[in-house]
Amino acid sequence: MPERRGPAGRRLVVLVLWLGLLASVLPWWLETPTGSLRGTDDVLIAAGRITGLVAGYVLLVQLLLMSRLRLLERWIGTEQLARWHRDIGATLVIAVLAHTALILVGYAGLERQSLFGEIRVLLGYEHMVGAFAAAGIMVALGLLGIRAVRAALPYELWYYLHLSSYAVLVLGFGHQFTHGQQLFRPGPVRTGWLALYVVVLVALVWGRVVTPLAFNLRHRLRVADVVAESPDVFSIYLTGRRLDRLDVLGGQFFRWRFLARRCWWQSHPFSLSAAGNGRWLRVTVKVVGSHTADLRELNPGTRVWAVGPAGTFTAAHRRRPRALLIAGGSGIAPIRALLEEMPPGAALIYRARTPADVLLQRELDWLAEARGTQIWYVVGGRDDPAPRQALSARGLTRLVPDVARRDVYLCGPPGLLGAVTVALRRAGVPRRQIHQATFEL
Repeated sequence: MPERRGPAGRRLVVLVLWLGLLASVLPWWLETPTGSLRGTDDVLIAAGRITGLVAGYVLLVQLLLMSRLRLLERWIGTEQLARWHRDIGATLVIAVLAHTALILVGYAGLERQSLFGEIRVLLGYEHMVGAFAAAGIMVALGLLGIRAVRAALPYELWYYLHLSSYAVLVLGFGHQFTHGQQLFRPGPVRTGWLALYVVVLVALVWGRVVTPLAFNLRHRLRVADVVAESPDVFSIYLTGRRLDRLDVLGGQFFRWRFLARRCWWQSHPFSLSAAGNGRWLRVTVKVVGSHTADLRELNPGTRVWAVGPAGTFTAAHRRRPRALLIAGGSGIAPIRALLEEMPPGAALIYRARTPADVLLQRELDWLAEARGTQIWYVVGGRDDPAPRQALSARGLTRLVPDVARRDVYLCGPPGLLGAVTVALRRAGVPRRQIHQATFEL
């Protein structure tokens, strides 16, 4: 059983980020004389400059959150980083739109120009074409982030479109330091912003290039075997070097790139479906598209590029002595690995549509007996009353009377997770004791 861990520096990081936001706006405040904002146009331009500083700072924060820096993931938690990235993304889009609109309207009024005339004027300035392109990319990424749009896109398409956020950094850099009122002059403010850019770029290179390269050179993972678990679910076993030195916990995930024909150009997150044992690793995958279907045909010996491990969906991050694990469908994969490292006395509820959809049952039953775990297999269609009743607040309390005093780990389809989370809250489980598997940042 792993020792307890926890996001140690979350409050410190939050404090530093808020102080950074204040520091990004403070130069404007100090350099703007009292009484200089005499008309509506001046006020609009000033607001545009403030939102521009905020947008520039928030963009750097977003890229830092995307850096996959192990220190940040350990201090804050991968799941929390993913939530911050999602929420801050909306703020960034609003700040970019506000900056663009306020500057355009303010200068158009000051120079007695139409909006289209002002756009033509601004496009004639150095680096402004790139600035407008960066704003367009940010708006497009904001639209792609809408849940309904995101769900309709193939994962790999969304992933590569999302990487265009790095282009925003490049395209927006020039106009910030050429035309930014607080940044074009040499001095401590400009130097501070340049230093912030360097810190973020170093974090990106370290987290996304250096660390993965070192990991893969050290462990040299390869496919050992592919085993069918059901008609549309299979497990991939992997071997490599020095796996006994791999610091990985049950419930964590890697981003896997299988270097085979038709597979090498995509990287997908999959959780381990068995805790690390020093000899092999295993992921259990459900066929949901062409890429996962191709993975079923992998040959032994295929090289694998992995990035990770990541995630705080582990026994080490529990808050209470006992736990309740709830899985739906193929969401049993990380739950099964997690069960190996949970203290005795855990409880497991496994939701499946049919008996054939119950995966890894033999392993689960063996683990239940070995670790003193109670298991309930809740089988039935989406509209069947019995499963709905079992996963209601009353049903959960009946199955696990002390549920409010347990950590609860959830993994499964979004609809199931949402309904169960509501039921848990009604059953008195504090939000901080509810853990959900989150795979991407």
